[in-house]
Amino acid sequence: MFDIIAVDISGRHKTGDEYLMVCAAVAASVTADHVEKVNQIAIRSFRSRSAPDVPYVVKMIEATVSELRFGGTIVTEAGDMYNKPQWVIDSMFSADFKYQESLSERRCIEIAHHVSLGSRKLLLKEMGIQ
Repeated sequence: MFDIIAVDISGRHKTGDEYLMVCAAVAASVTADHVEKVNQIAIRSFRSRSAPDVPYVVKMIEATVSELRFGGTIVTEAGDMYNKPQWVIDSMFSADFKYQESLSERRCIEIAHHVSLGSRKLLLKEMGIQ
């Protein structure tokens, strides 16, 4: 069993005149094909007038992950990092980082996706933006 932090960001497209994004980080203990335990989930919202680039995505992820009490390797889909080579992205993080490889990592990213998307929808609803 090993610990990971699966991350997903929803809202990387313009809403009105800005980008309203929500980052979700799921700290979990996993085996290669099974999620053993979700230890904690952190959610943060971000606003930007310009489209997020890779350094800004890294900052969003690190800010969200910093709220967790549990550690682990940060795991994302390659597309969340604009399909840059892993070694390029790895050098930008202060923690261990990797792209999703196993079934359990994929499942945790799916959990993070549901959390980020649902949270963003709620945020937009509360702001009166449909």
